[in-house]
Amino acid sequence: MDKRVQEVLTIWHAHFAHVENQYSEFESSDIEYFVGCMLYNHFAFSKALENLRTMDLSYDFLSACGGEYEAIKEIIDSIVLDDELQKLEFLQSYIEESKSKYSGDALYLLNRLEYHVKAMAERYAKGVDAQRVDFKNPLYR
Repeated sequence: MDKRVQEVLTIWHAHFAHVENQYSEFESSDIEYFVGCMLYNHFAFSKALENLRTMDLSYDFLSACGGEYEAIKEIIDSIVLDDELQKLEFLQSYIEESKSKYSGDALYLLNRLEYHVKAMAERYAKGVDAQRVDFKNPLYR
């Protein structure tokens, strides 16, 4: 794993090791998920679905992640790769390594992130642009 990303994980795992810093339903894997979302946002993939270009960043996590957030954001921002395929590979590798640390229900958010990244990777492989997803309720059309 990239040493900068490992540094981020070390900082937040130490922060959340203290029960008083945890929020309701906290899972250690939330940290890896949140960092994955930060990487996803940082890389700003052109083939991301328009309405998923910014992955859901949990209010609970943001509220509880401590004063280290700004320093961590700087570390994430220091990760500069040449092209989108390198960024995609970096994020896929990060997700794979993160998932290897957990099992069962703790994988829920990481699996969710992986699902979106795999779909985006498929768009790169097929050379297709992202389409807008319409989330309208059919009962109210």
